[in-house]
Amino acid sequence: MDDSPGAPQDDLPHERLPHDEAWFSALFDAHSRALYSYFVRRLPDGGRASDAEDLAAEVLATAWRRRDDVPDGAELPWMYRTAGYVLANHRRKMRALPVAIVPDEPDDVDPATFAATDDAVRQVLSQLSPRDRRILLLVAWDGLSGDDLAGVLGVSRGGADAALSRARARLRDAWDAHEQAVDA
Repeated sequence: MDDSPGAPQDDLPHERLPHDEAWFSALFDAHSRALYSYFVRRLPDGGRASDAEDLAAEVLATAWRRRDDVPDGAELPWMYRTAGYVLANHRRKMRALPVAIVPDEPDDVDPATFAATDDAVRQVLSQLSPRDRRILLLVAWDGLSGDDLAGVLGVSRGGADAALSRARARLRDAWDAHEQAVDA
């Protein structure tokens, strides 16, 4: 190897870190609790703790199996996106659903069962589209930033910001309509 100045180096900073057991252990330590909480908030009546644990473990197992697909620096958004699909599959197993009406995108927030304690909030959120609910709750419940939301949705940062802005505007409109109906 040529060690002279200007010679190409193998240790370039843009090279991907190995996704080995140490990587997975750090991933698990950093994000397993967030995944568990994600499922607890979205399972009917908080679900059984064992269901949330099993579903979180399924996402983590997928992360291990597909570790080469997990983007460095965006691990949690990748896992939240995977969690949406895992939750959708879990819900399909719980009830018969004709294939013709299976949605193209996972709706990881069931308005009849999400863990909002305020009936007014529940009613207003249930009037929104599944995508709008998902966007708002990923930001509010899971604390995702714009870049992380973009990763979960599979869109650019600008697309995520626009989707969040539209979802917030529709939430405001739905809330205003709800309050006018209550006042009438």
